[in-house]
Amino acid sequence: QLQASGGGLVQAGGSLRLSCADSGRTFNINVMGWFRQAPGKDREFVATISRFGLRTKYADSVKDRFTVSRDNAKSTMYLQMSSLKPEDTAVYYCGAGRKIDSENYDDYDYWGQGTLVTVSS
Repeated sequence: QLQASGGGLVQAGGSLRLSCADSGRTFNINVMGWFRQAPGKDREFVATISRFGLRTKYADSVKDRFTVSRDNAKSTMYLQMSSLKPEDTAVYYCGAGRKIDSENYDDYDYWGQGTLVTVSS
């Protein structure tokens, strides 16, 4: 139901924009979030956005570099990533839930398949 896209290979300092499209009918009532998982590491919180985009929250590691947004008319969430670092390399997942500002993976009810971001040094 969620389809993440936009990943790829980019040099350090570059930018990418990820998209997460929801083919269901409940996008505009869901809190949406981005998480990422690097090889050998646990999935970690990246950013979350409230139902109408009025509230956002970021992990400290991406604050001031990443921007989360959503377009409810298109049932799509975005993650604009700038000043990318090699440590941002991971599979990025989008999730949908009901708890605002949650950094907890378990608070998201369903997930997309993930999109790989690789940042070269």
